Amino acid sequence: MKSERYKRGWEKLKEVDGTAGENVVRALKDIAPEFADLLIEFGFGDIYSRGNLDLRSREIATLAGLTVMGNATPQLKVHVHAALNVGCTQEEIIEVMIQMSCYGGFPCALNALFAAKEVFDTYP
Repeated sequence: MKSERYKRGWEKLKEVDGTAGENVVRALKDIAPEFADLLIEFGFGDIYSRGNLDLRSREIATLAGLTVMGNATPQLKVHVHAALNVGCTQEEIIEVMIQMSCYGGFPCALNALFAAKEVFDTYP
């Protein structure tokens, strides 16, 4: 039996990421099912479910953070998809990544832009 925290997180994950998030969780089940549960409970049940920021704002912040990290391309692609899913436009996503060139450098921004293009090319 899953906790209320897990159930809240699972619903939020589906709201934010749709099938992209479900695919990540499904992939984790084979290697680290406990981590998948933590991702759902903490990341989405606790953090994404908080007030003060709407999902669109949370995804913009997440895109900025992942862009400047420069080493999280798979996660960045999931969150580009999520940003589109919660109402961000392609132009807004691109602008966030361009803005981050001031903080993470041009290589990080370039990598993020190319990752975003891959998602844009396949997003419904």
